[in-house]
Amino acid sequence: MPTRTHKNRKKRGHVSAGHGRIGKHRSHPGGRGNAGGQHHHRIMMDKYHPGYFGKVGMRQFHVLKNRKFCDTTNVDKIFNVAGEGVYEAAKTAPKGKAPVIDLNAAGIFKLLGNGQINVPVIVKAKYFSQLAEKKIVAAGGACILSC
Repeated sequence: MPTRTHKNRKKRGHVSAGHGRIGKHRSHPGGRGNAGGQHHHRIMMDKYHPGYFGKVGMRQFHVLKNRKFCDTTNVDKIFNVAGEGVYEAAKTAPKGKAPVIDLNAAGIFKLLGNGQINVPVIVKAKYFSQLAEKKIVAAGGACILSC
């Protein structure tokens, strides 16, 4: 960068170059980095970084991250999960003989009630919504809770 473009060019000949004779432009007068965030730089931290210090919420001592995961599907999609031929087997099954669809084995834990079902099936899952259970029972099937 040529000298003529430096910001300091116009200050040549002025002893302190805009940094004051008394305070002096010394290395790190306020501290390095985030120093003084809770002390002499508190106003800046509170203004521009609220909530930077302190804790929020409760600690979880042994976090098992997959405990809250619950993959879902709807009533109208259970034959897609079950695989080929299950819908035809459910249609042609004699009275009292319905195919079993195990959603847990497919990695789906909850059955929701969106869509229609008109053939009897036995569905195994960890959770059922009330509407899903109502529709399956109305079609002549059953809901079995499994872990």
